[in-house]
Formats: sequence, structure tokens, C-alpha cells
Amino acid sequence: MGILSDRDILESVMAGSIGISDFNENNLTPNGYDLHISEILISGKGNLQKKGTVSIPPRTMFYVSTIEQIKIPDDICAQLWLRTHWIRKGVIASFGKIDAGFEGTLTFGAYNATDEPISIPIGEKFCQVVFEALISTSQKNYEERSGHYQGQTGITLEPVK
Repeated sequence: MGILSDRDILESVMAGSIGISDFNENNLTPNGYDLHISEILISGKGNLQKKGTVSIPPRTMFYVSTIEQIKIPDDICAQLWLRTHWIRKGVIASFGKIDAGFEGTLTFGAYNATDEPISIPIGEKFCQVVFEALISTSQKNYEERSGHYQGQTGITLEPVK
């Protein structure tokens, strides 16, 4: 049990165990898969951006959703990691685990920690998902335990269930 390699991810996607909408082998990394920005919402602005390049003001919180919908089986969970490209530009992001049995797009918060605006293009790679095999299948998956965000699409700040 451990982290899935690119080979494991490819085999799991081809077998239908892991679901990644619009799967593209070019987005595989040695131990993960890159996810892209679908939309950005700047905190306090109320203006959801779905195209173009978004300028994130200095010292500002913003939310990102993924283009890709992810489907995780009951014997895998996943971590998210901000791409170092964005870390080097001064973005800080908060990620959690993707629970076994989760299905939907992903929403996460990020912060421009610099004193300058940061330009982020919609469609750009933003984070990497790293899949981890569980020692055993979960007794109750995400949907059965809480499922508050199961099936979410787009930026979702409140539970859908």
C-alpha cells in the first residue's frame, strides 16, 4: 500500500477504478496527475471568472475549482499539492484529503501572499492530485459517512447535501 505511480494511475483510469474527466496522459506526473482551473472567485468581490486571465490583488483570498471531475474508489484516497510554479509566485493554498468514494469537481481556497497582483489564467495547471492506496477498503465511503460535497460542480463554498 502506498502512493500510486503514473503507471498505476493510468491502469486505474483505463480500468474505470479511478475517474478523471477529460483524462489526458500528458497531465500525468511520476506520482500524480495535474488538475486545471475551471473558475476563480475572489473573496469579497462576488465576481466569478470562467474565462481569460484573473488578476488576484495583493494579500487576497480566492477560490479555485477544477475543470476535472474526480471519482475516487473505496480503496483509494488522495492528496492535493499546489504546483511549485504558483508557490514561487507567492500563492499559498489550503488543501484537504479527497476521501475514498468522493465524486465531483474540487474547490479549494488560495491566497496571494505577495504585495503585487498575480495573474492566473483560467485553464492553467494549478495543483497535482496524488492517489494513495488504502490498506483495506473503507467500511463506509465519503458519500455514506458525510457526503456534504458529493457531486459538487464549480466553486462550492456550502455543502450540497
